[in-house]
Amino acid sequence: MTKIGIIGGSGLDNPELFKAASDRIVDTPYGRPSSSLKEGLIGEAGVVLLARHGREHEITPTQVNYRANIHALKDAGCTHIIATTAVGSLREEIGRGDFVILDQFIDFTRHRSLTFYDSFEPGKAVHTGMADPFDAELRAALITTAKELELDFHPDGTVVTIEGPRFSTRAESNMFRMWGADVVNMSIASEAILANEAGIPYAAIAMSTDYDCWKNDEAPVSWEDILKVFSGNVEKMTELLGAVIKKIS
Repeated sequence: MTKIGIIGGSGLDNPELFKAASDRIVDTPYGRPSSSLKEGLIGEAGVVLLARHGREHEITPTQVNYRANIHALKDAGCTHIIATTAVGSLREEIGRGDFVILDQFIDFTRHRSLTFYDSFEPGKAVHTGMADPFDAELRAALITTAKELELDFHPDGTVVTIEGPRFSTRAESNMFRMWGADVVNMSIASEAILANEAGIPYAAIAMSTDYDCWKNDEAPVSWEDILKVFSGNVEKMTELLGAVIKKIS
């Protein structure tokens, strides 16, 4: 039976999004996840929502317990995970409010626990392949659905995940562009790594909210600007999520 885990944040905790919604506090071998699990139905599909940074956005990117979050969704029976995230655009053509269906990541974090294997059993080393970290079938469903809804979106893109909570310097932002990254954020690579280790198909819908700080003809990114753009487009995000979940259930 298909059950979709959604990792999201601001605006995606709308009770009208779910039928028969309930909250459940859980624990894992890696500690508590970022929030209780909100479980319910979208259409006929079972859905589990987890707030990445806590329900009040109180957890900084580095302090998010990514291992507990992915483990909690797996324990809840999730067969797929779709993550939503705000990103800064590193490309002129990725405008504010555009969606990007990510297909690659660059991990630029330094201080996170990004494996479930703190040690190996003798003779049983585990090295997870990560060549294509985002699930092809989930991505195809998101792309098809975004086209049907006539959204402004990009069918692929590379995200560079930084530690945060600070934003990039101009030198870093330009370096990421030279590396081939299309967008920047503070969470997706961490989740994708662990979801792949856990064997759960994972995809991410990124919403561009700003141009980071590489564009000299614009003011550098601010948190207030991010919230304004994200809040203005959250209905499109929920529409895309609802439509694609009904499609894959």
